[in-house]
Amino acid sequence: MIYLLEDDQNIRDFTIYAVESAGYEIRGFALPSAFRAAVEEHAPDVVLLDIMLPEENGLSVLRWLRSNTATKMLPIMMLSARSTEYDKVLGLDSGADDYLAKPFGVMELLSRIRALLRRTAAQSSEDETLCCGGILLSTARHLVSVKEEEIVLTGKEFDLLAMLMRNQGIVLSRERILQSVWGYDYTGESRTVDVHIRTLRAKLGEAGNAVETVRGVGYRFQANPADPTEATE
Repeated sequence: MIYLLEDDQNIRDFTIYAVESAGYEIRGFALPSAFRAAVEEHAPDVVLLDIMLPEENGLSVLRWLRSNTATKMLPIMMLSARSTEYDKVLGLDSGADDYLAKPFGVMELLSRIRALLRRTAAQSSEDETLCCGGILLSTARHLVSVKEEEIVLTGKEFDLLAMLMRNQGIVLSRERILQSVWGYDYTGESRTVDVHIRTLRAKLGEAGNAVETVRGVGYRFQANPADPTEATE
C-alpha cells in the first residue's frame, strides 16, 4: 500500500490514477491530520509526501515519520514544486529517501516507486551481519551500532553504508553507488551521494572516518585508514 499526502486535488487524483493503473494500491490524503491517523492505524509500504501543505509543513510530517519506531525506516519520496538543489538537499538531509520535483512524468514516478519497493523487498529477504571499523550492521534487524550504541539511519543511509562495508577497500564511483542504492540512473545528480555520505559520517561520529573520499573517483570504506593524504572530506 502506498500513501500519498498531497493537498492539490488535481495532482492527487492524477497521481492516484497513474499509480493504480500500474497495479499498485494507493490512498490519497489532503490533510496531514488525516494522513497521521491512517499511518497510526496501518503503516504503508511507501509514502509520497508533498512539502507545501495546510496544517503543517511536509518536512514536519517527515520528521514525525522518522521519529516513530514503526515508520522510521519507511521508504519516503518527497514530491515538491521546489526544484532547486538547496530544496532537494534539505529534503534528503531531513530523512527522505528520494526527491522528485513537480511537474513530474508518470514513467519516472513509477520507476522511483519500484526502486523503493525493490529496496524494501531486498531488505526483508536478506540476513547479513557486517562488522568492521567499529561499526556493526545487521540487515535482518535493520540495525547499525557503533560501540554498542544504536545509530538511527534513514533507509538510503543504511543501504549506502551496507554497500560500502560489503566492498571494504574498494573504491566505488558515485555512478555505481547511485545505480546500486537508488536502483536507477540519477543522471546529473551525483550530489545526492555526497549529501548522504556527509549525513552518514555525521551520524557515525568518529567511526565515520572509515568512509573515505577518493578524489575524482568516489568513496570507499577503509576500516583502518592509513593514508589521510589520499582522501579528503
